[in-house]
Amino acid sequence: MYEERIKRSGMQGLITSAANAASFIKDGMVVASSGFTKAGDSKAVLKAFAALATTSPRKITLLTGASLGHGTDGTLTEAGAVHKRMPFQVDPVLRHAINEGSVLFLDQHLGESAELINENIIRPDVAIIEALLIEEDGSIVPTTSVGNTATFAAKAEKIIVEINVSVPLSLYGVHDIFSTGVWPDRKIIPITAAGTRIGTSAIPVDPEKIIAIVITETIDSPAAINERDDKTRSIAGHLLQFFEHEVKKGRLTNQLRPLQSGIGKVANAVLEGFIDGDFEHLTMYSEVLQDSTFNLIDAGKMDFASASSITVSQPCYTRLMTNFERYKPHIVLRPQDISNAAEVIRRLGVISINTAIEFDIYGNVNSTHIGGTKMMNGIGGSNDFARNAYLSVFVTQASSKNGAISHVVPMASHIDNSEHDVDIVVTDFGLADLRGLAPRERAKTIISNCADPLYKDLLKDYFLAASRKGGHTPHLLEEALSWHARMDITGSMQKETNSFA
Repeated sequence: MYEERIKRSGMQGLITSAANAASFIKDGMVVASSGFTKAGDSKAVLKAFAALATTSPRKITLLTGASLGHGTDGTLTEAGAVHKRMPFQVDPVLRHAINEGSVLFLDQHLGESAELINENIIRPDVAIIEALLIEEDGSIVPTTSVGNTATFAAKAEKIIVEINVSVPLSLYGVHDIFSTGVWPDRKIIPITAAGTRIGTSAIPVDPEKIIAIVITETIDSPAAINERDDKTRSIAGHLLQFFEHEVKKGRLTNQLRPLQSGIGKVANAVLEGFIDGDFEHLTMYSEVLQDSTFNLIDAGKMDFASASSITVSQPCYTRLMTNFERYKPHIVLRPQDISNAAEVIRRLGVISINTAIEFDIYGNVNSTHIGGTKMMNGIGGSNDFARNAYLSVFVTQASSKNGAISHVVPMASHIDNSEHDVDIVVTDFGLADLRGLAPRERAKTIISNCADPLYKDLLKDYFLAASRKGGHTPHLLEEALSWHARMDITGSMQKETNSFA
């Protein structure tokens, strides 16, 4: 019945129900699931395991590439089935459990998460892998993401495969699977352009490790993609003007350099702004392909895009899957330790554009924590790119909640990307080019260009008072986080009087 999808002789006999496959997962196991930003994830077995855990308590440590879709993280959490989770998540139920301490969370650079497994620091007992098909030699062709799946397949003791028949076979050939190996025999990654292919179309697998096959027909969870609004248009406009200036200075051409855009509504909307610019023959070397990527391809603006997953809205998903042959020559999906590899990012001179929760007057960026303590989603791949990019750009709105929150603050309440790795910060009010600037120069530039006028004078007063106290990076330690404390108490960072004079 599934000859097109299960080509290895005798393997169709492993087809079973999700509940039966989930029964192979025992209490205390380390379970690795395919999936990267809601794409190519387990649609059936993990949920079946959650159902088992509600009647027969059991907990697992769950590894993935990035986030899961279809509320799976939340379902597992509500079932009490998760002891520890890594390296990234976006689920509100799981987020609450992490912040109250009932689930442990390891927030890790996505480009480095395979390292823990390759070096046998963490060893998966079972891997659950969504597949387009299984080849005659037992190798697995993934679906809409690669993520850490190749590493999971190599290191897990046993493998459960979910064959997703809703994904068209036209995806075959879009993947580029490559492994660097482990120290001391690690190989270079010979990618010299976004479109360079260096690997195979399938993930090598020891077929003896496959213990169950589950058939599914559920599409990926759609991404929440908002239309561009005035703030995101303004941010995109400032960036486009900056890139035009760099072209005039001879530092860039109209092709720019390969682009990277972080996941999320703001980053996607900013990338859409390139449709309005004069740039052409763009390329992308990123971790996620969002709606904006395919809109740029359709607009004739982007020639090629490399990433680890496809995470798009429902309309875009339908458009892709019904006409994938049209897009396949323009894209490639790689393992995340390749898509996020420092070696390649630096070689290609990537322009990295990621979203900040807040940044401070010296350019330190908080990407993960609300109020310095409460985890939002995780660092993802932002630092993989920011640390190694030709240009490291962070974007955010200057303020939110009708001005109650400033996203430009005296001191970031948590730092994920330090000032040393940040070149450009942008808000809807303006752009600050921090290259070549000392901390005091950075502060003046950020306050002048990026702050909401509601907070500009407060920031100036803070910086002047801190400067009088002295220091290479002036701060008033007793006041540095007072804005966040005031937000906790009053619901707003604004204040009526100046205490810095």
